[in-house]
Order: sequence, then structure tokens, then C-alpha cells
Amino acid sequence: PNPGTMAISGTQLFTAVGTDIGGNVVPITPVWSVVASGGSIGAGSGLFTAGTLAGTFTNTVRATSGAVSGTATVIVTAGALATVTVSPNPGTMAINGTQLYTAVGTDAGGNVVPITPVWSVVASGGSIGAGSGLFTAGTLAGTFTNTVQATSGAVSGTATAIVTAGALATVTVSPNPGTMAINGTQLFTAVGTDAGGNVVPITPTWSVVASGGSIGAGSGLFTAGTLAGTFTNTVQATSGAVSGTATVIVTDGPLATITLTPNPATVAIGATQTFTAVGTDAGGNVVAISPTWAVVASGGTIDGGGTFTAGIIDGTFTNTIRATSGAISGFATVIIPTPPPLVPLGTAATYGILTGTTSTCVGTGTVNADLGVSPGSTTTGFPPCIITGTTHLADAVAITAQSNLTTAFNQLVAMPCGTTLVADLGGQTLTPSVYCAPTSQGLTGEVILDALGDPNASFVIKAGSTLTTAGAIVTLINGAQAKNVYWLIGSSATLGTASAMKGNLIVLTSITMDDNATLLGRALARNGAVTLSSGNTITLP
Repeated sequence: PNPGTMAISGTQLFTAVGTDIGGNVVPITPVWSVVASGGSIGAGSGLFTAGTLAGTFTNTVRATSGAVSGTATVIVTAGALATVTVSPNPGTMAINGTQLYTAVGTDAGGNVVPITPVWSVVASGGSIGAGSGLFTAGTLAGTFTNTVQATSGAVSGTATAIVTAGALATVTVSPNPGTMAINGTQLFTAVGTDAGGNVVPITPTWSVVASGGSIGAGSGLFTAGTLAGTFTNTVQATSGAVSGTATVIVTDGPLATITLTPNPATVAIGATQTFTAVGTDAGGNVVAISPTWAVVASGGTIDGGGTFTAGIIDGTFTNTIRATSGAISGFATVIIPTPPPLVPLGTAATYGILTGTTSTCVGTGTVNADLGVSPGSTTTGFPPCIITGTTHLADAVAITAQSNLTTAFNQLVAMPCGTTLVADLGGQTLTPSVYCAPTSQGLTGEVILDALGDPNASFVIKAGSTLTTAGAIVTLINGAQAKNVYWLIGSSATLGTASAMKGNLIVLTSITMDDNATLLGRALARNGAVTLSSGNTITLP
């Protein structure tokens, strides 16, 4: 035929007829050939076999007899769909990004075969429009091999999708929290991720935003400071406009120092003092300890709880108290003051009451001693109140007694304090020493005065302004004597109802004894009055 049409690789038998100039058939035996490609032909048979290239091959089949030839055109059509090719392959996009894929169908010879593919995703990575080929990446970065598929009939083609990480969305710092001791180090790392959690390479800049230590700006190596604590979100890693933080916990370092308090401690002979020990690290942070206590330079004894009992020898015992934990020790000095001397009262010693202005008794009472007034010259209520000794009113004897009282008063004032009183005396045990209250001093209940076996032991108790008792009981033990107890009061003293006092009340201004208060000692007032109520007894010690 002319043209002859066949599919690629198909065959077509061509025939040739010869005619004369008049159109009459002339028998011929032609020789066949192909002159313009498109396939091949049997030289003697005329059987044409198409090649794999589709197209129109004009006048390509030629039949020749002698010097005369004739030609025919061959049309080679595409074959059946053999291959589907998907492009691009691979397709690359960021997470949540899109890529339009196309598909081309070809026959076995590579000739395009029109197709309308159906699109699908076979190995995850995202989704695709079934009819459009528009692929939308998911949030997981990675290489999804042969995941995009285009299908036409029974033939399919595939392409790979490469999903890259998106823009940096988060910086995560590790460890979080980071824990180290003071002056310790910790290497922090930072990982950047996109909105889908895929790793995004970053080179962060490091900084400290809430104290706790310092950090290498480029390295992430954090060095803790000397302050222990939790420093929330203090380590920061920044890349562009995105930052991440981590908390630092700085713990106490090893024990470096033990500090004892009080230091120095002034402790009267035989008295006790409880010491406390605080351990700290090199940064001054408290480290919990359970110290072992010892006395290393004499002065007394100490128990396992840190309570020191002073010995009977006065002096300064430098660094004698030791608290030890492991290889670390702390020390404190103890000062045991010299016991105060006995204070001579001179002629004032015979007086149960000695005042500067007057003495009054408003009920019934007994003074088993002398009574004197100077420079005042009056008494009231005597009798009915009883004076068993001699009364001296503004005479030379009273004047001398007041002078001796002033000397004793000044001697007591000059004595340095051994122990500062900070609480009511009730419930306490005092040993021989000088005790001082800066202002007022109270005595509620019992106070024990312990002479530690020394009958000449002296007790001096000073109050800057007033002394007030309530149901007071002064108990003397181990040789303590009322005559050696001195209550030095900067203003006035009030002995509350039924108080049982012992010692010499030496006051600047006045003394008042409430009902049934008793005194084994002396009521000596330099400038003011001594007032008794009802049921009072004063007896010389």
C-alpha cells in the first residue's frame, strides 16, 4: 500500500506492479529497499518491518526493476504503553511545601503515548492530588524513595520525594536542668528543629541571662559561680531570632570551712555555753555537717552536742573549742572571767534598810537589823513595823554608812561584765561571775546561785535600769551565801508579792517590797526611799 501504516516493530507486505507508457502491466521482479529509514525490508520479498521510531517516512519503501523505481510512504505509529516516567525525580521541597509532578507515557521504543495518570503516594512523605500531581510534603523530613506514583492502566512510574527541614522554629538546650557543684563545669548542647520537629543545623551563640555562672559564647561550656541555688532558664542558646534555655542547679561544693559561734564566748566559772558549728563551701554556701566536738586547749569540757562547761580556772583559752567534720575543723576561744571580789560594805553592813530620803512601812513587817536615812531624816510606819536594831536619821553614823554604800556602789559599777543577760533569770543557774542586763531585768520563779563549793564565791548581777520580781525564789547551793550576792540596780527595784529574795539590793534610787516579800540580805538605796507593804521581813545574811 501507499502509505503503509503499522505500529512500531510491526510488518507490512508491499507489492509492486510495472506498467508501460500506456498503462499496460509489464511483469517485473523488483528489488526492494528502504531509502528514508523507518524500518527494514526483504530485498526479494517486499516484507517491511517497522523500526521503533514512530513517524511518517515519506517515499521510504522503494521497488526497483532495471532503471525504473517506484516508492511508497510508511507511517509508523506508537506502540502500546510500556513505561510511565515521573518528573522531577527526585523532587525536593521543605516540610509542608508543594511540588507539581508530571508523568510521560512511552511505548517500548520510547515513543510518547498520551496518558491521563492517576496519582498516589506509596511510601509516605506527604499527600498528592489524585488527578493533579500536586504533592504536599508532610512535617517529617527525609528521603521518601519512589513514593510518588503515576498509574495508567497496568503501567506505573514513580519518583522520589526529598523533604527538607523547614525554617528554624525551636532551639532545645541539654541537659535541662544541668547540675554541678560551685565552680564546676557543664557542657551544654543546643539542637535546632523546624515546626515539624526536624533537626535544623545551627551554630548557636551562648549567654547567661539569670546569673549562676558564666558560659563560653561559642562553646557552651558553663562554669558555675560560688552561689548555690536554682537558676531558672539561665543558660540561653540563640540562633537568629530563635532562642532556647536551660536551668542550672548549682549545688554546694565540698566542705571548706567550719565557723563556730559564739566566738569568743565569755563563760563564768562552772557555767555552760552551747556552741553551734556551721559548715560552708568555698563559696560560703552552707554545707550540712554533724561535727565532733572537743576541747583542745583546756578551760573546761564539752559534750557531743556542743555544750561547754567551764572549769574552775579563769583565763582566755584561745581556740580551745574545736568542731571537726572530716578533715575540716573550726575553732572558738573561751574567756573565763576572774570571779568578782567580795565588796566591803563598811558600816553599811549593819543596815537592813539604808535610804537617801525616807523609809516607809504601810502594813506590818520586821527589819532584823539597823535602819538608816541620810541625807533624809524621816521614817513612816515604824512602828507598827518593827526595827530590831538601831535607827539613824541623818546623823553622823547614817552619813558614814551612805558614804560606805556609795563606795561599794561605785566599785560594783566598775566591774566588767562577764555575761550579758538576755532573758528573765527564772529557770537559770548562775555561777560566780558578773552578770549584766543593759536595761531592765526580770526574775520570775526560781534562780539558782551555785558557788561550786567556794563559800567565798561572789555573784554580781547588774541591771541598767530596773529589777522586777514575780514570785521570785533565790536558791543558794554548793556554799553560796546571801552576803556575797550583789544586785546592782541603776534605778529602782520592785520585789513582787511573796518573792523570797537573797542578797544585797544596792540601788541608785528606790526599793519597793510588795506584800509578803522577804529579803535575806539588805535593802540599800542611795538616793531614794525604801517602801515596805505588809508581811515583809528583812534579815541580815
